[in-house]
Amino acid sequence: MTGFATDSRLGEREAPVMDPKDLRIGDAERERTMEALREHFAQGRLDHQELDERLDRALAAKTARDLADVTADLPGSPAVHPGPPAPGTPGVPGMDDWKAAMRAHRQQMEHVHGAQRDMRRAYRDMRRGGRRHHGPPPFVPILGVFLILGAVFGGWGILKVLFVLWIVGMVVGLIRRKSGR
Repeated sequence: MTGFATDSRLGEREAPVMDPKDLRIGDAERERTMEALREHFAQGRLDHQELDERLDRALAAKTARDLADVTADLPGSPAVHPGPPAPGTPGVPGMDDWKAAMRAHRQQMEHVHGAQRDMRRAYRDMRRGGRRHHGPPPFVPILGVFLILGAVFGGWGILKVLFVLWIVGMVVGLIRRKSGR
């Protein structure tokens, strides 16, 4: 027997009518069944050994019938574990709902990032005493220019003096920043 019915008039085969319990299941159905088993264990209907055994059977299940057998003697267990409903079913979110949710999520994340940026900026300003600092003090680049000119035209004597002035300027700037002035 092939499992297909034949039409005697045309000799064509018709697809067999399949029992919904013989349909293959996915991880979502297995997870729902395992969650129900854990709930039955928490309510005292199963002991630890039975729970382990039934969880193993649920993980090994291939069809809805296999899952139904795992929970058949427990109250509230459906005979068939249905798959996800079709997207056009009322109350089931479709693609437009998903896109709207993603758009709302994106806007919310942009708002959060903007708020974080504002908080970081306010914290930096608070640590600086409310004033903004953009780069080194103005005498540091001027000393750098004199240092280069001294090396090119003046020789090493002026270079040493400018280097000491540059170090003193850096130390004074560091002390000013630490003291909060």
